[in-house]
Amino acid sequence: MLTGRVALVTGASRGIGRAIVWALAEQGATVAINYHASEAAAIELTEGIKSRGGRALPYQADVTDPGQVADMISKIKDTFGKIDILVNNAGMMADSLVIDMSLEEWDQVINLNLRSVFLCTRAVVPGMLSQSWGRIINISSQAALTGSRRHAHYAAAKAGLLGFTYSLAKELGPHGITVNAVSPGRIKTDMIFARMEGREEEWLQQTPLRRLGNASEVAAAVAFLASPEASYITGVNLNVNGGLLMG
Repeated sequence: MLTGRVALVTGASRGIGRAIVWALAEQGATVAINYHASEAAAIELTEGIKSRGGRALPYQADVTDPGQVADMISKIKDTFGKIDILVNNAGMMADSLVIDMSLEEWDQVINLNLRSVFLCTRAVVPGMLSQSWGRIINISSQAALTGSRRHAHYAAAKAGLLGFTYSLAKELGPHGITVNAVSPGRIKTDMIFARMEGREEEWLQQTPLRRLGNASEVAAAVAFLASPEASYITGVNLNVNGGLLMG
């Protein structure tokens, strides 16, 4: 389905990003695996994909740094010739009430969850425009729509990400480029496990499907939005949350 396409996934060495890499590779895409510090995990993922006949390479970059982003994009294009699909997945969550939040923490969360999306998108769009084809998929969160106590910076960044998604969909639609978002709910990742201790039963009761989601289920939504079957879908936020948030 994605044979001949080249995808870049940011924050791809672990969790949801790792699952997205696998989903795109299984559809035939060549995948550039961005990581910041988790080199061993990125290399292991790359080798795993290659062992199954796929194509992938790891690329280290701090995606909040414009120089490092530009260098990474240049290297990917030198190797693979283009970038057809961009998945802005890199992100982080920190835990603080606003009254206790330092400016440093605010900036760190906003930069990784929102600034990085702008930098990576700005860097790949010219190539997509030149070929009149592209897929940009941004990983947001249900917190963008509901807010999240002790995570105001994270919720603000993810809400900004949705506004960016909708605006970009309008700008790029006439050029054959779709821009969508996927908003995971409570997914089995290290980030969620760190927050759910002692609250698992409460969380399950709040979710109509009565379970946590798997990273592979988020990845399947991303792979669909990157596929030819989603060619008439743009400006959409696809919730993957077991019914926790509807509408």
